[in-house]
Amino acid sequence: MRKTLIYPVIAALVICGCNDNYPDNDNVTVVEVGDTPEQIIEKAVKTRPSARQAEAMNDEFIAFVCIGPNTFTGKEWGTGDEDPKVFDLKTLDTDQWCSVLKDAGMTKVVITVKHHDGFVIYQSRYTTHGIMSSDFMEGKGDVLKSLSRSCEKYGLKLGVYLSPADLYQMNDENGLYGNGSAATMRTIPRQVKDRPFSDKRTFQFEVDDYNEYFMNQLFELLTEYGPIHEVWFDGAHPRRKGNQQYNYDAWKELIRTLAPDAVMFGLDDVRWCGNEAGDTRKCEWNVLPFSKDGGGLFAAIDAEDLGSRELLLGLEPPFTLRYQPAETDVSIRNGWFWRNDSEQLVRSADNVFDIYERSVGGNSILILNVPPTKDGVLGERDVRTLKEVGARIRQTYDKNLCKNRIYSSVDVGVGLEMELSGPVKVNRVVLSEPVPWNGERIEQFAVDVVKDGKWEQVYTGGNVGHKRIARFATVTTDKVRVRILSARADAKLSRFSAHYYPEHPFDVTASFHSDGTVTISPDTHNGAILSEQNWAENLNPSAKIHYTIDGSDPELSSPIYDGPFKFQNGILKAASFLDGVRGNVYELRVGYDRSRWFVKINPMETVIDCRKQLLISGFNFIPNTNNYNGDYVSRAVLSVSDDCRKWTKVADCEFGNIINNPTRRTVNLAEPVTARYVRMDVLQLVGDGDGFQSRDSEIEVF
Repeated sequence: MRKTLIYPVIAALVICGCNDNYPDNDNVTVVEVGDTPEQIIEKAVKTRPSARQAEAMNDEFIAFVCIGPNTFTGKEWGTGDEDPKVFDLKTLDTDQWCSVLKDAGMTKVVITVKHHDGFVIYQSRYTTHGIMSSDFMEGKGDVLKSLSRSCEKYGLKLGVYLSPADLYQMNDENGLYGNGSAATMRTIPRQVKDRPFSDKRTFQFEVDDYNEYFMNQLFELLTEYGPIHEVWFDGAHPRRKGNQQYNYDAWKELIRTLAPDAVMFGLDDVRWCGNEAGDTRKCEWNVLPFSKDGGGLFAAIDAEDLGSRELLLGLEPPFTLRYQPAETDVSIRNGWFWRNDSEQLVRSADNVFDIYERSVGGNSILILNVPPTKDGVLGERDVRTLKEVGARIRQTYDKNLCKNRIYSSVDVGVGLEMELSGPVKVNRVVLSEPVPWNGERIEQFAVDVVKDGKWEQVYTGGNVGHKRIARFATVTTDKVRVRILSARADAKLSRFSAHYYPEHPFDVTASFHSDGTVTISPDTHNGAILSEQNWAENLNPSAKIHYTIDGSDPELSSPIYDGPFKFQNGILKAASFLDGVRGNVYELRVGYDRSRWFVKINPMETVIDCRKQLLISGFNFIPNTNNYNGDYVSRAVLSVSDDCRKWTKVADCEFGNIINNPTRRTVNLAEPVTARYVRMDVLQLVGDGDGFQSRDSEIEVF
């Protein structure tokens, strides 16, 4: 049906070319009392990225590398009390890291030179709690130096993660964190006997002991390891001590002087996306409102809307507008550090490619964590995923199906048409705005294709910004059109390209329900969606899901899933098949039927009566993720009993980083036990909610 469309605000659509010589814009604009709605929107358009921010956006797909004592202890967060010899690295191959990351399409590597435990993986002058006290290379090793050389060799930029939190400096009797020292004038860097700097610059700052320590390490990192393009400050803190305050202004001044091209994550330049699960917003605006007095965002960092027209016009001036892009940070493994290669989930190529298209193609930067193994290399499963992702990016986006680029102005009511190289399959359109020069303008757009001689709408999307990848069901056409439905000023584009992503077997997921039934379905958040709109209608009808319940991988001869079925206490494996090709195998450890259990819930304790003796080999803990307002369990103890009076502890549980990645956690027992009753005692909570609401979580027993 033909529709009448209204095109507010816009007068013309311009295609224009861009280059890498970014203007160094002032990325902050003040909205004053008395500014009209039109003036506020005009100021939003004029709030544009600094040159370093524009360069960071252009990096698009970057790597995070977490390595440290946690690699060898299996923990997500260390304690700071670890013996440095726990870091039992024997070999290191950073060339392998960089070769794989480069092949995946990444442009930069950010490495954890110091995590919350305070252990450093480089040769710092200012602590002995680090690699210099390990046995790696007889205490002479330096992971950062090796990585710096490899980055130069493979043409990758280098960034450093230096945790403000430092448990070693909190715990040690001579520790500097929160020691109550006064802020006095200090010289950065503090000179150390027999360890002179080749960079002879010094700086004066009025800081306390810990800030001096932190800035001395910043000086080392920013002057001795080649160009640094990002400094990553984590906002997470296992705990604090002594009301320790961070002198962010001093840190920023030092970084801007020593590494003028580096963006700072967590401070002025780049922000957190609000989760660590790879979730993205439908509209990721990078021009955001902040309180004028230097405070934070008006909206919560994990809110769905951070910068829409409605949000901006609903605020009471005065406030500031800042250009601040998001990094979508997510790990390729279930956890930020390597634990093992038998139980630790590794994301599939479908999943990572889907996150890539939604984040890079959703006006943000994708930073994917790839943790090295205890052998100092990237794991085989990780490498397979990354190689496939890189191949898919090149296969899809290296070829533009449009005949040529058009430099013209057109009336918005007509739209901008692009001829393709003959009737070809297409299911992706990429748009970019010249944000460094013209700001973020487009608020809503539509994509049309010619089908059976008529224009047909196949996609509607929100803002564009640096890049928007529009995904829709495959169609054969020779023309594509974009229409701007709403914008903040005359819309301008620096890219309009069309592409084809070959169809793959979709990923699947499964759920085990309390009544003992299992359901299997396409995983809409794991790469199954060829189209973001009406995805279920666009799945290839010839694709079928096959499954097994005996632990073997499904084959074409395995049962076809056709609806829920009863199953308990076993291993379910499922996969989709398309044209004889199997997709990724999904595995679920299914527990016992819970339909007749009695569950008693106390504030920090859950007791389960299984109604009969069971042979128990492990547990699944499933936190609530549906509008949950409580805190999350980070540490707990699991116990069993035959009579609900005498209890035996069977497992200590640590659910690392669960607040930002509330996913199913599996606890396998060292030895199976027989019991009727199960109890979980909560030892530690994380979050800013209303306490632990155990009724909103599930415990499965297998």
